[in-house]
Amino acid sequence: GGNALNEEESKPTRKIFLVLCPNIILCEQVVRMANSLRNSRGQPLLAVATVGGQQGWPVKEPDIIVSTPAALLNNIDPERQRRSEFLRAVKYVVFDEADMLLCGSFQNQVIRLIHMLRFDEKLLSRAKGFTAEKGVDLNDDPLLQTDSLDEDMLAESNSEGEEDSEDNDAVNDLPEKVEAGSGKRKDRKEWWKARKIYERSKQYVFVAATLPVNGKKTAGAVLKRMFPGANWVTGNYLHYHNPRMEQKWIEVSMDTQVDALIDAVKQGSSSEMLDNGADVSRTMVFANTVEAAEAVVKILSTAGIECYCYHKDCSFDVREKALVDFQMKGGIFVCTDAAARGIDIPNVSHVIQADFASSAVDFLHRIGRTARAGKFGRVTSLYTESNRDLVAAVRRAGELGQPLETAFSRKRSFRNKLKKQRGFSKTSNRSFAEESVGA
Repeated sequence: GGNALNEEESKPTRKIFLVLCPNIILCEQVVRMANSLRNSRGQPLLAVATVGGQQGWPVKEPDIIVSTPAALLNNIDPERQRRSEFLRAVKYVVFDEADMLLCGSFQNQVIRLIHMLRFDEKLLSRAKGFTAEKGVDLNDDPLLQTDSLDEDMLAESNSEGEEDSEDNDAVNDLPEKVEAGSGKRKDRKEWWKARKIYERSKQYVFVAATLPVNGKKTAGAVLKRMFPGANWVTGNYLHYHNPRMEQKWIEVSMDTQVDALIDAVKQGSSSEMLDNGADVSRTMVFANTVEAAEAVVKILSTAGIECYCYHKDCSFDVREKALVDFQMKGGIFVCTDAAARGIDIPNVSHVIQADFASSAVDFLHRIGRTARAGKFGRVTSLYTESNRDLVAAVRRAGELGQPLETAFSRKRSFRNKLKKQRGFSKTSNRSFAEESVGA
């Protein structure tokens, strides 16, 4: 018995790097990048596994797990022992496209995962008085004794006191049987609530090209409340105009927008757009909706311009093939904002906004597809009369060296203009379709 215990204690501590991405395509991209890191003998430096899509829980223990929040929860929630062991093993967590993960439909899932990981940190910190890394016995782990740390913990995700209520909810869920032989429930509650007096054993890294902080519900504001002591590291052009980017602005009407779009695409395909030794040109054309993207594809096809199409209604296989072909062969890539985030396509020389973006975040992610890694690029933005004031504000922010998000004001007057713009955009999408049918 003693030898077995010594062997258990002598085992190297298992460490997992967890990378969370908003979709499976970004997960696969991270896996490919990690697998490309090899030693002098050509062997991968780290074992990487995807959880999600068609991939279930890895049979062999990897060094890195890459997953979407939903897929990860689906794989650890039903298996209590797996969940506890996994949470204990995770030492580093990277949130890719953090501004997306901390808002909208991802927010509850991500905040719940953060609460579970932090709760494990507190279990481990308390247990270190007994054993270094094993923590509490699995049978005494509150994560195993409760069905979830869930619904109550989610309710406070938009509140001011995330870390306080994460402890309160977890403690209130602790059943009495956990307390057997370990003192009064009240004493344990007091320990959990001493939230700042525990040893941090995990590192959290949030990565994003845009991280708005205006308003209580923005990703940056949520992050500052949850991690008030975090170190913030930013590049020179976060939320600002990139001086290596040439921007062209074209006001269009319903009568001129189709011709303007075709001219912009043809200009983007010219040899003069090739930069830094690129052998093919790559142009990305952004539309605000699936319907508008499909209409743009029809317009370009009618004009004899071949293009790829990428949006959420395309199957995973179709999207993946379009990305690979565009990366390898170049050409015209028509897409929605589904392709604006995280997807790494080298040497995109030209970005065209067939529809003008309706938010600073979308605008920055779109134009950020070009002029990357020290290279130059061009952005052509088509806009309508309803966008005129917004475009003027964006251009003025760039000229004055101000953050571009200031142009997309949250004031009522600007919100009304944006509503009007979106309504016009729907009409614009219909006109794209009408033009393509009539052509």
